[in-house]
Amino acid sequence: MTHPDHDPDHPHQPNSPEEILFNDNLREFTMKIGHICGLESNGKIPQEEAYRRIRDLWKALKRSKKNLGIGEGGQLGDGGDGI
Repeated sequence: MTHPDHDPDHPHQPNSPEEILFNDNLREFTMKIGHICGLESNGKIPQEEAYRRIRDLWKALKRSKKNLGIGEGGQLGDGGDGI
């Protein structure tokens, strides 16, 4: 079964199963970031809590990238927090 976003003829689409999975992880990351920003903007959580949650999500995304072997030597997994 082919992933609905998988189009091998489109150069900007992920081509390997690992790239497809990372793309899904990236989408989930962005949705969660939006939710956290909304909570913070509406005063539901303090800035420090929002930062901690975002930092933890970023670290999890970096681990996902590393574990999937995506973009070895690329910018996302460069060893720094990136935040």
